[in-house]
Amino acid sequence: MTGTTRSSVDLDTRRKKILFRSWHRGIREMDLIMGRFADAEIGTLTDAELDQFEALIEVPDRDLFRWISGEDEVPENYDTPMFRRVKAFHTHGAPIHV
Repeated sequence: MTGTTRSSVDLDTRRKKILFRSWHRGIREMDLIMGRFADAEIGTLTDAELDQFEALIEVPDRDLFRWISGEDEVPENYDTPMFRRVKAFHTHGAPIHV
């Protein structure tokens, strides 16, 4: 079980791959962060937004988690509108639960 709640049936090949990669990152916390965002937004992202999201998927889990949680400063080249959108999607005061 991946955790995804979204079917990929209606998605093009690129979006299917991004959705899969979002839910198969390496550590469960990042699966939940990136996967839940992808479930909610993948169908409406533009090509430029998909480019930015794919760049975030390539970032090692540890680094991306620290940026999203605010533990480390986000490098300028990753501080994109898409990064801020992913981060805002998960803004809450409680731990991330399965």
